[in-house]
Amino acid sequence: MNENQLYYTLALQKTVGVGFVLGRRLVEEFGSAEEVFSRKKKDLIRIEGITDKLLCSLENKSIFEDAEKELIQVQSNKWKATYINDRKYPKLLKECVDAPLVLFSSKELNWNNERIISIVGSRQATTRGVEFCNNLLDDLKEYNPIIVSGYAYGIDITSHKGALDRGLQTIGVLGHGLNQLYPSEHAKYVEEMNESGGFVTEFWSSDAFNRENFIKRNRIIAGLSTATIVIESAFKGGSLNTVRFANDYNRDVYAVPGRISDPMSKGCNDLIKTSRAAMLTDATDLIKGLNWEKQSKKQKAIQTELSLALTSDEQNVYEAFRNGDKEFVEIIAEESCIPVFRVTTVLLNLEVKGLVRPLPGNYYERL
Repeated sequence: MNENQLYYTLALQKTVGVGFVLGRRLVEEFGSAEEVFSRKKKDLIRIEGITDKLLCSLENKSIFEDAEKELIQVQSNKWKATYINDRKYPKLLKECVDAPLVLFSSKELNWNNERIISIVGSRQATTRGVEFCNNLLDDLKEYNPIIVSGYAYGIDITSHKGALDRGLQTIGVLGHGLNQLYPSEHAKYVEEMNESGGFVTEFWSSDAFNRENFIKRNRIIAGLSTATIVIESAFKGGSLNTVRFANDYNRDVYAVPGRISDPMSKGCNDLIKTSRAAMLTDATDLIKGLNWEKQSKKQKAIQTELSLALTSDEQNVYEAFRNGDKEFVEIIAEESCIPVFRVTTVLLNLEVKGLVRPLPGNYYERL
């Protein structure tokens, strides 16, 4: 984490009049939040959405004071924070136009997994809904997905607990700062959640706790995931907000059908009826729909082939690209526990074998 860049991104996020879209537009235009604050007014005013009033807001000293206070909170609590142009920012969330400029997490999280699904549903989960959720996780266990949900009552906590029981990584998306916990009854799961995954939020420790936050939280749940699964929902259930965001992001949505007389199935049935979600009757629908079966076979074949063709050092270095396909040489050395001077030689061997290629700035890309 570059604390200087985080500080300026926090200040930009706190600027009155700078929303998700404009904030991101400014960062992309000038390269970083720090650069935004160093630019002259004539450079900023040409950006769509910038007004004289907003220019004054960018000069307000209070935004830097607030950013400093939040940075101290992050450091003192040993939280992690990633900003929109940081290489550790979740790739799927970054694709969303309204992604937050800063995402806080309870610990360092590795998003280098193509199988990230969100499971949501009614807070008044029925026995049928709980059973379906656990059976689904049983069948998905071998594919090792990351399970994302909102840490609320009902289907949310059922999916988190089910993931923990099956050794799967699970992420709770909060509708408040990391210094709070709602509902308090779920405090007993926090330690185990942090061991297996953790918590994320866009909200500052100073943000007020209110109902609107949970609607904003739902877009993060949808944005982090390749697919959203609704297990139970009333006709106007809160989970439908998550579906709306997932539809807007062009992500897959699945809903579990139920009896037409069942109140907790009316929302799911309507999603299927109006083509806002595909029908999910068992794990096979999801596995086939997301092509996980083909990917697994291909991945196993590649891993078998590589294990036969690579030395132990080459295998360790090849697997050290923890944050995706691109990585800094020093990070590769740290992850593979091999000295830098040896890593450069191993990378050269991998380059000859067509498995990596060098990039500017002492980076390598895995092919």
